[in-house]
Amino acid sequence: MDGRRTLRARLLLAVVFCLPGLIQSFQPLFVFDGNSNTHRDITRMAILRKTAEVCRDIAESEGREFTLTIDNSLSADKVQKACSSDSSSSLLSTVIFQTSIATMYFSNAIVDVVFALSEEHHFDDETFEGGRDIITSGVSAVKASVKRENFLAGRWTLGGVCHTLQDFYSHSNWVELNNKDPYSALIKPDEPLENLAGLTTPTCRNCTGDNCADNLLPDLLQQGLITSGYFNMFSRAKPAGKCSHGGFFDRTSRRDPVGGISKDDVGASHGSLHHQAANVAVNATIELLEDIRAAVGNINFLRLMGLSQSSVLCFVIDTTGSMSDDIAEAKRVSFEIIDRKRGTSQEPSAYILVPFNDPGFGPLMMTTDADMFKESISKLSASGGGDIPELCLSGLQLALTAAPPSSEIFVFTDAPAKDADLKSTITALIESSKSVVTFMLTDVLASRRRRGLHSLFSRAMSQADAQLYRDLAQASGGQAIEVTKADLSAATSVIVDSSASAVVTLFQVVMNPGRNENFTFTVDGSLKNLTAYITGDPSLSFTLTSSTGVSQSSSESSGSLGSMTTAGNLRRLSLNADNQTGSWSINVNSDKPYSVKVTGQSSVSFIFNLVDSHEGRHGDFSLKEGRPLSGGNASILITVTGSDTVNVTEVTLFDSSGPTVVNGSLQSMGSGNFLVTFTEVPAGNFVLLLKGEDSSSTSRSTPSVFQRQASTQIKTSGISISAQTNTTSVEPGTTVSIPVTVAATANGVVNDSVTGTFTVQANNDRSYDSTSPGSVSIEAGKANGTVTLTVPANAASGTDVTLTIEARNEAATDVNYAVLRLSVAAKVTDVTRPACHEVSTSTVCPSSSSLCASFQWNFIANISDGINGTGIESVTLRQGNGTLNTSTAVGAGGENITVVHYSASCCSQTVELTAVDKVGNVGTCVGQARQSTTPAPVTTAGNTTSAGGSICSVQHTLWLSVVVSVLWR
Repeated sequence: MDGRRTLRARLLLAVVFCLPGLIQSFQPLFVFDGNSNTHRDITRMAILRKTAEVCRDIAESEGREFTLTIDNSLSADKVQKACSSDSSSSLLSTVIFQTSIATMYFSNAIVDVVFALSEEHHFDDETFEGGRDIITSGVSAVKASVKRENFLAGRWTLGGVCHTLQDFYSHSNWVELNNKDPYSALIKPDEPLENLAGLTTPTCRNCTGDNCADNLLPDLLQQGLITSGYFNMFSRAKPAGKCSHGGFFDRTSRRDPVGGISKDDVGASHGSLHHQAANVAVNATIELLEDIRAAVGNINFLRLMGLSQSSVLCFVIDTTGSMSDDIAEAKRVSFEIIDRKRGTSQEPSAYILVPFNDPGFGPLMMTTDADMFKESISKLSASGGGDIPELCLSGLQLALTAAPPSSEIFVFTDAPAKDADLKSTITALIESSKSVVTFMLTDVLASRRRRGLHSLFSRAMSQADAQLYRDLAQASGGQAIEVTKADLSAATSVIVDSSASAVVTLFQVVMNPGRNENFTFTVDGSLKNLTAYITGDPSLSFTLTSSTGVSQSSSESSGSLGSMTTAGNLRRLSLNADNQTGSWSINVNSDKPYSVKVTGQSSVSFIFNLVDSHEGRHGDFSLKEGRPLSGGNASILITVTGSDTVNVTEVTLFDSSGPTVVNGSLQSMGSGNFLVTFTEVPAGNFVLLLKGEDSSSTSRSTPSVFQRQASTQIKTSGISISAQTNTTSVEPGTTVSIPVTVAATANGVVNDSVTGTFTVQANNDRSYDSTSPGSVSIEAGKANGTVTLTVPANAASGTDVTLTIEARNEAATDVNYAVLRLSVAAKVTDVTRPACHEVSTSTVCPSSSSLCASFQWNFIANISDGINGTGIESVTLRQGNGTLNTSTAVGAGGENITVVHYSASCCSQTVELTAVDKVGNVGTCVGQARQSTTPAPVTTAGNTTSAGGSICSVQHTLWLSVVVSVLWR
């Protein structure tokens, strides 16, 4: 696109943002008529159904019972419980699953903002080829991301792909043609798009007033031609005789033929078919998910969906000379967790290890193999150093971008951060990912030695150095635990605590400066294993009082309320509170900074996301990146997990430094979702506190009162930043440009009177080349600039890169940010699915089922990706209980061939094979034994399973060949 086209596109996009009611698809997230389906509904239904189907298939293959009814009424809690191998456990957390689903429907919804003017992204203007290209290239990028275990990037890309696919059914006449099933060619680039209306083919006639029920031309319907509506918010122009999308913002709908054919909601031009279109869109999304599942396998598919009860175990470890004791302790505690949880539903879903020192950091190691993690952490050794500061934040940055959202990350170090300039970037990543970071700081303010090449250095970590880590811990809801190396083992009990299932935070506060204060928190009946953590000066004292009035002071290591251990600045109280529901209090006496955190285990939890509202006839919301504006309104979408009987009664923003409390206005959106609106949020650092009632217990006549607190801080800013890219993926060897707009605000709106300069800087976790404006001039409160990111030509497809763009005021007292995650996706030229050709079968199975176990049948097929294909990567058994073996050969045309040998008892007479090539194209091969009225003798297939035999020798050694049904799909 040349400069003028780029400028025009930006101007048009600016106009779109000024008209926030512009929605030209299924509603993104919510509807207020109570009777329409949204992209969120469709995506959520499809994910839950396909996830349940995969869990059912796994259960059947393992001989386990699966009783869940799979339909559109599924909830995440029901699916998670049905998929759990330990469904009897009452401590079942769906937070990770719910967060993953939210990622996908938020990325779906944002297509209507970022790509509002793109015909291809919405299948407008009969752009069927372009729409399919977006779908198929996006699916290829998802498969590449999963292959490299970059699941978060895969989810973000998948959500956007689903939006375009779903829009086909609301914007085209597919359902008007009485099609009940999806248009499968949209996800199969090697199939032609047939029966498309030509550019000069008339498709519509005028609606009769507001009635557009029969505005599609009869000839179009009789010929089964596919069309879609034209849409333009600036011009009435469209080809003669063509249908329009319809609606207030579509100017083409005012030109003959007037009206539209959209089915976006029940009030649209063809709104009577809205639910039919939505149902087909659900099935089409399921079909797309099945294609991905076939390519990546069941386990990786479930990981892509985020179906896990346990978080990752993530360590960021300083490996310089004085850290040998710390490394040994990290090894000990990780081994303890692994060995205790291996083979259970609480085994960590993944393991991440990031070493750092100076001058290096990384590489990041991420694996699902516990033994591989053990091996990697065992290989760590402490060496080098000399100048004390290390690249701690660079290592932490890698962990924050690789770990799933809401992860717990543990940093071990005894050195200040050499890269302290990354503090705002790390804070942005913490706020964006909602991950909790806890620092294990050893020998703070203690003299230590590090050997250089020929010198000996001794230096203590200053209070300013340690404060950096404390600030980051506070922002994330973690802790900065300061201990001696001798006491480190006692402090790592925090890591063991966090690795338990369904851990929730009841209350957390940081007091800096310290003061005497009394804090209260509510214990509900669902909580188990309550633990309180207090960090602060050794002179700190406190008194804990239960709901029954029983107290225990800090001088008692063991008492009626629990037992306490002390390590450095940490006091850990394990509470005996399983049967003491109600209001508890903790009174802390200290004039020095301290923190209090109370956690427990419960299925009842919540996730939250900041959202931006879009007013107008199609008012809705989209995910907000960055911080809310000081003095303005803030909207937060809350999803309660773990209970269908929870009623949220109060949500507040709490700033303990004030103390300031901002009460939110609640609106139930159904299915455990609540929209909370806060007006005129003042400047400050807030945490989200949720209170409510749970009526799930039948043993109580009144609902149980509960409270939960979010870990991650919500910090307001007086700076607005917008950074949107028109792509979610970038090819190796190319550069992506991102326009950035920053503005100074007052009371939540742009302050036109502000002049001066802002600093705009970009940072990415891959160390790719990047440019940013640096200093930009503010005129009428705003400034524009461009950030670029160049992906190396040798970057592997499926790699993800996280770009953090920060805007800072001239005094460096305020900062806001945007976080963009891009997938590296090489252009896929192999779009042809692997081809399957029958070689032969042997043995005819008896018709009597009582004799089936005595007979064996064999099936042989050749699978090829063609002479120009990328090659077969895997062949797996989708259906059948026999033995599968493969060998390789070279075909007559020089193509590589995978020879499949399958052998099974006649009690299992059907085989279905899934063949996947190296770019994720999926082919399926089905074979079936033929029954005979006369039992055939048991035969073997000679050398059919020999790995080294040629195709011809395989055929010549068959005892018997019969007809086999081979279906290529």
